[in-house]
Amino acid sequence: MHEFYNKTVEQVMQNLNTSPKGLQKDQIKKLREEQGYNELAEHKRKSSLQVFLEQFKDFLVLILITAAIISAFLGKAESTLVIMVVVIINALLGTAQHKKAEQSLNSLKALSSPTAKVLRNGQKVEIPSRELLVGDIIYLDAGDYISADGRILETYSLQVDESSLTGESESILKTTDCIEGNHIAIGDRKNMVFSGSFVTYGRAIVISTAIGMNTEIGKIANLLENAKEKKTPLQSNLDAFGKKLAVVVLIISAFVFGVNLFQGQALAESFMFAVSLAVAAIPEALSSIVTIVLALGTQKLAKQNAIVRKLHAVESLGSISVICSDKTGTLTQNKMTVQKLYVNDKIIDNNHLDINNQLEKKLIQMALLCNDAITAKNKEIGDPTEIALVNLGDIYGWDEQKLREAFPRIDEIPFDSDRKLMSTLHEIAGKKILITKGALDVMLHRVTSIQNDIGTTSITEEDKKTIEQVNFDLSKNGLRILAFSYKEFDEERNLDVTDEKDLIFIGLIAMMDPPRLESAQAVASCIQAGIKPVMITGDHKITAASIAKQIGILLDDSEAMEGYELDSLSDEELKETVERISVYARVSPEHKIRIVQAWQERGNVVAMTGDGVNDAPALKQADIGIAMGITGTEVAKDAASMVLTDDNFSTIIKAISNGRSIYENIKNSIKFLMSGNMGGILAVLYASISGLPVPFAPVHLLFINLLTDSLPAIAIGLEPHNESIMKEKPRGINNSIINKTFAIEVLVEGLLIAISTITAFILGLNTGNELVASTMAFSTLCLSRLFHGFNSKSRESIFKVGIFTNRILWFSVILGNLLLLLVLSFEPLAKIFEVASLSINQFLIVYGFSLIPLILVQMYKLVFIKSNK
Repeated sequence: MHEFYNKTVEQVMQNLNTSPKGLQKDQIKKLREEQGYNELAEHKRKSSLQVFLEQFKDFLVLILITAAIISAFLGKAESTLVIMVVVIINALLGTAQHKKAEQSLNSLKALSSPTAKVLRNGQKVEIPSRELLVGDIIYLDAGDYISADGRILETYSLQVDESSLTGESESILKTTDCIEGNHIAIGDRKNMVFSGSFVTYGRAIVISTAIGMNTEIGKIANLLENAKEKKTPLQSNLDAFGKKLAVVVLIISAFVFGVNLFQGQALAESFMFAVSLAVAAIPEALSSIVTIVLALGTQKLAKQNAIVRKLHAVESLGSISVICSDKTGTLTQNKMTVQKLYVNDKIIDNNHLDINNQLEKKLIQMALLCNDAITAKNKEIGDPTEIALVNLGDIYGWDEQKLREAFPRIDEIPFDSDRKLMSTLHEIAGKKILITKGALDVMLHRVTSIQNDIGTTSITEEDKKTIEQVNFDLSKNGLRILAFSYKEFDEERNLDVTDEKDLIFIGLIAMMDPPRLESAQAVASCIQAGIKPVMITGDHKITAASIAKQIGILLDDSEAMEGYELDSLSDEELKETVERISVYARVSPEHKIRIVQAWQERGNVVAMTGDGVNDAPALKQADIGIAMGITGTEVAKDAASMVLTDDNFSTIIKAISNGRSIYENIKNSIKFLMSGNMGGILAVLYASISGLPVPFAPVHLLFINLLTDSLPAIAIGLEPHNESIMKEKPRGINNSIINKTFAIEVLVEGLLIAISTITAFILGLNTGNELVASTMAFSTLCLSRLFHGFNSKSRESIFKVGIFTNRILWFSVILGNLLLLLVLSFEPLAKIFEVASLSINQFLIVYGFSLIPLILVQMYKLVFIKSNK
C-alpha cells in the first residue's frame, strides 16, 4: 500500500488519478466497483441460541444430563427435574455472560461522520460518508468529523484532535509539507488526516487516500476482530479441573456399577449406585457460586472506582504480573501545567514567582494577553498550552478576561506552523505593545534586545547561548517551552509578519502534563507486589522518559524504546527484549498488541490500560483490559474488561489487591465444595464395596450440593480482605488450583466427613429400617459439610483469625440447619426428598458425628499451622 506523507501534492494527485475538479462521473462508477463503500466490515456473530446450546458441550454437564435420563428411566422423576433445572440455569448464566459485551465495532462505526463535503465534477456537494472514494477531494471545517484518511492539499491553520488514534489529547497543527523518511509514526504525519479524528480549528482541503478497512481506524477494527480474548487463569484452571473430574467420575461410576453387578445386585439398583456417585462427585453449583462471588466482588470494586464489565476479570486481577499503562491521564493529570519560568537570568518554580518584581509580573501579563484561552464557570476553553498559562495567572490572582478588557487587543497575527509564532497588539500605559510568543529557535533570530532587572540591553551571542542551554535543559526533562518577547510601536498600525523582528526577549515558560500526585506511590506498591509497570504512549520519548523517571517506572534511559526501534525487532527478538524495556514512545496500535503478546508468551498475565480507539485491540488482547471512564472512548470501554471511573493508576493497584483476595476466597470455596463432595464419594464407594445398600438417593446429594453447600461456599467467597496479600508475588499463570497440597487436604477432610457419615449410616441400618439409615447418612453428610465451612474459611484456625469475622458464614450455617430440619419435619418435602422422621436420640447421633470433622481439623490447625500475621 502507498504511503502518501512522503509524496508531494502533485505526486499524490497523479498517483490517485484525480484532477483539480475532483472525481468525474465516469470514474465514480468504476471506483465504486473496485473499492466498495467507506464502511467497516464485521464478522458474523453467533446467535443467542448457538451460544446457549454451546453451554451443553461441557463434559460434566453431559454426565449430569445422562444421570437425569437414567433417573427418569428408573422412575425417579424428582431427581430428573432437579438435575435438569440446575443444568438449564447454568446454561442461561453462561449465555448471558457471553452475549453481554461485543459492541466495539458499533462504537467504531459511530466515529464516522454521516456526511462529507466533496468536490465532484467540478461542483462542491455533500454526500453520505459511506459513499466516499479514494481520490475524492474533501473540504474540512472546524467541528467536522473526518470520514476517510487523506493527504492535505491546502491548509488554513488546520488543527485536528487525533486522540482516538494516538491517545494524546493535544490537537495537531497540520501542514502541506512533504515529510521525508519511512515508518513515520501516525502522530508525526502532519500532512495527513485520519478517519475518526476531529477538526478542532481552521479548515483544509484534502484528498482521500484510504477508505473503509484500509484506513488507520479500519486497521484497528481488523486488529479488534482478530485480537483473541484469553481465558482467565481461573477459567483455565476450572476447565482443566472439570475435564479431569469427568474422567475420574466415569471411571469410579463404572467401577461401582461393575462391583454391584458382580455382587448380584439388580441392574436398576446398580445403576442407582452409579448415578448417586456421579451426582455426589460433580459440584453442580460450582460455576454459579464462582459467578456469584465474582459478581459480589465487582460491587466492592465499583465502590473503589473500578467498574468490571467482564466478570471473570475480577479473578484475573489477582494474577497480574505486568501492567502496560498509557501515560496521559492515567499516570499524569491530563492537564498541561506550568512548571518552570526563565526570567531575569534565572529559573523559577511556578509557585515561587514574585509579583512585586516588575519583570516577572510583565511575563505573566504578556502570557495572558497573547492568549486565546479562557476559563469561566469551571470550564476551560482553548488550547491546552494556553489554558496552562491562564491557570498560572489564576494562581497569582490575575483574571485573564479583566486583564484583556484593561488592555484590549488591537490586532493580531495568528499562530501558524511555518512561523511557529503568535503575535498580538495591545495598548498598555499609552504605548502600542506587540507581544510575541512561540518556539525559541525561531524567535531568537528575531530578537535584538534582552530585558532583565538592570534594564534593556542588546542581546549578545553569549546571552543567546545561555538561553539555548536553559531551553535544552528544560526540554530534556520533558517540558514544553514557549518563548516570550515584545516590542513597542510609536503609532497604531496594521500588523503583518514583517513586524515580528527587532524584538526584546523577556523570558521562557516551561510546562508539561505532570504526574498524578498518587502515581509514584501506586508504582512503588506495584513493584512491591512483584508487578512490572510499563509505560506505553504516543508521546515523544523524552517526555515519556521524564515522567517515567519521576514516578519510578524508568531507572535508566536504556529502558526506553521508540516505535520505529520496535519495528526493527522480530517477534522472537521482542520476546527476548521486552523484559528490560519499561517505556515505549511513539507507538502504533500494532506495536501495543505486539508488546502485550510478547509479555504473554513469557508466561505473564498482562493488564493494559488505555482510553483511545488506538488502544482497543490491545485492551482486548490483554488478559485484562482497563479503560478510562472519564477520557475513554466508547470503543475502548467496550473492548475492556474493566473501566476506571476516576482514570487513576492507583485504583488499578487497589483492584489488584481485591482481586488477589477474591481468588484466595474462591480457592477456599472450591476446597470446601470438593472436600464435601469427596465425603459423599467415599461414603458411596464404601457402601458399594461392603455390599451395603445405597446410602443416598440422588436427590439427597443435589439438596446438599445446591442448597446447604451453596450458601457457605458463597460466604467463604466473601471472607474479609487480607491486607498482607500485596506483599506476596503474583501467582504464576500455570499455577493450578488443584495442586498436591490442595488435593491432600480435600482427601483427608473428605475422609473425615465420610467416616462420620458411614458410621451414622451403619447405626441407622441397625434399626432395621433402610429409609431411617439413609436419612441419618444424608443428615450427617449435610451437617458435617455445613460445619466444615468454618474449616475452609482460612488456612489458619478460626481461633486465630477470629470466630465471628464472617457473619455471612454464620448466617448460612444456621440457615442450612433450618432447611434440613424443614425437609425432615414437613411431610410433603420429606416425600420429595425421600427421608424419614428421626427420633431425638438419632438427631443427637447425627449432630455428634457431624461435629467430629470440625473439631479434628481445628485442633490440627491450632497446633501445626503458623499465623501469617
